[in-house]
Amino acid sequence: MRNLLPLISSHPGGRSSLTCRFRCGDACFKETPNTSDNEYAGDIIARAVSRRSMMRAAAVVTVAAAAGTAALTGPNAPQAEAAALAGHGHKPPHKPAPSGARGLRFSPVAPNKDDKVTIPDGYSQNVVIRWGEPILRGAPAFNPDKQSAKAQAGQFGYNNDFLSLLPLRGERGRQVLVANHEYTDEILMFRGYDPANPTREQVEIAWAAHGLSVVVVQEEYRTGKLGPVSRHPLNRRLTATSEFRVTGPAAGSDLLRTSADRTGSRVLGTLNNCAGGTTPWGTTLHGEENFNQYFANGNTAEHKRYGIGTGATERKWERFDRRFDLAKEPNEANRFGWVVELDPYDPDSTPRKRTALGRFKHEAAQPRLTSDGRPVVYMGDDEKFDYLYKFVSSKRMKKGTSRAAREHNLTLLDEGTLYVAKLTGDSPAAEIDGTGKLPTDGEFDGSGVWIPLATGTTSHVPGMTADEVYVYTRLAGDKVGATKMDRPEDVEPSPRTGRVYVALTNNSDRGKEGKAGADEANPRNANKHGQILELAENWDDPAGDGFAWRLFLVAGDPNDPATYFSGFPKESVSPISCPDNVAFDDHGNLWISTDGNQLGSHDGLFGVATHGDRRGELKQFLTVPTGAETCGPVIQDRRVLVAVQHPGEVDGASVEKPASIWPDGPGKIVRPSVVAVWRKDGRDIGV
Repeated sequence: MRNLLPLISSHPGGRSSLTCRFRCGDACFKETPNTSDNEYAGDIIARAVSRRSMMRAAAVVTVAAAAGTAALTGPNAPQAEAAALAGHGHKPPHKPAPSGARGLRFSPVAPNKDDKVTIPDGYSQNVVIRWGEPILRGAPAFNPDKQSAKAQAGQFGYNNDFLSLLPLRGERGRQVLVANHEYTDEILMFRGYDPANPTREQVEIAWAAHGLSVVVVQEEYRTGKLGPVSRHPLNRRLTATSEFRVTGPAAGSDLLRTSADRTGSRVLGTLNNCAGGTTPWGTTLHGEENFNQYFANGNTAEHKRYGIGTGATERKWERFDRRFDLAKEPNEANRFGWVVELDPYDPDSTPRKRTALGRFKHEAAQPRLTSDGRPVVYMGDDEKFDYLYKFVSSKRMKKGTSRAAREHNLTLLDEGTLYVAKLTGDSPAAEIDGTGKLPTDGEFDGSGVWIPLATGTTSHVPGMTADEVYVYTRLAGDKVGATKMDRPEDVEPSPRTGRVYVALTNNSDRGKEGKAGADEANPRNANKHGQILELAENWDDPAGDGFAWRLFLVAGDPNDPATYFSGFPKESVSPISCPDNVAFDDHGNLWISTDGNQLGSHDGLFGVATHGDRRGELKQFLTVPTGAETCGPVIQDRRVLVAVQHPGEVDGASVEKPASIWPDGPGKIVRPSVVAVWRKDGRDIGV
């Protein structure tokens, strides 16, 4: 038997301390914001499951047996798989074909620590766009020694994260690329940067490097290479000082009003945009995540619950704009932490912060439609012991691209009901011992309910108004006893089956004294590697109030008994640690990017089969350079895109002492960039 792979860092999640400083404000080293004593799944397991929950579970299993389409079985799943998913512990036989699952037929990349993007044999790559490349008319070429806020506002932003590629009608070979720019690392941006005394110029450049980019890209004929079309009319930059509208039921609330905006309906900027989503009506969604780190002098219980500190910030922005000082503007932080909706086809439109989707550390927001056309958006709050949410719209999407349809569809996320999840395991509490050992039924699984928090101006949470529910959504989740999860990040419904996949990245505090212990959905104490949860709405109705769930993957070294790959032979999978962003290909495979690999390798991108006799077969597609995180990703038939975020972000690194020479080689500044990968023979990925 192979030895376990070596751990490379004692830092939470495997990140460098430099990444923790600038990305999330050292959240792992501070008191966990969720100090509530609300119920969690471990408490619930110890009690009898309610008769109503048992009836729901029974109904799901009955439908699975009768039709093979509900619960956690897809319409094409074999009967053996259906039996296993119904909780009988029977595993389907695995007869791996030499070629692998369709869409995953490539030679997996071995774990490595190479300072480059490593891809499978037979594939090629190119850098699509780098930090600082001009995309707007009049923007200068990037010069790291002559940066300015004006230049950066016309250039591709820093630390690209979420990516979306949208079609562009009438322009052959072109698509619209939308990118989030999550955060800035000034130590790697500016020569001689002094963290204690940033200059106004440096701060204003950082404001301009945050936000969103829209840039049209052109495909090179005969290859998968992409490049930016600079100065295209659709190209756009949105920064920390651009104007955004606040919409939905909390717009105009007293909790959102400031001295600069007495209406509570206009906000300058979007901050810490992490992952996102692409809507069926052609817009993009962007989650504002670790916004707390930009605000100084927090002084309320609500500030503390959102992780806002009581002193100065890392970047010292409060010295240059009073809105970042909560002693002067206590409501300014309430104007961040939302899902932003952008219309990339209208460069003159004002993006909107959708209050109906709640306020927390949004990792992502990916919609699916109900059978009658109403969007349902699934969302995770990326914090240890925080919650999983969904929003169900009360309006139906209008089909087509007419002006009337687009205007209507831009109101879909303003009216509906916001829910939070409570999960219940189906195994005895004694079998969930914190080691990750499978219970006797052979799976970590159970049922769950969606607890309503608010609908329009009506609160469903005792003691809280609707405005308070939307603005202080975390506190609402505390009050109703939502399940404390291991950092719920990206949440994606499968376009093929409707099953919802939740990336739970890690939780080093699970099981510590005074903290929530292991439960069936979060089965390991001191969880370093994370897991992927699979959820199926009862009757396959995304608007319903109940679901079945199970752990699809329990990540880590395959040689570790505490890992699980849906029963697939563990000697035949790639090691994976700290799942973060997820996406689907057209074959129904789930693609997973990682953040903070704890297994002696750089972060990477992985594909895993979700159905059939190869379900659980996981293969690594690429790794990223030293210090980098894999973000994005976008999986097309003939192309894979990833955002290579914070390359070179290693402790002790600086502009003068780079830890990476990617992407442009020695003597060049390290630049976060977007990379495209394609097959050399021009055929589809993995087939």
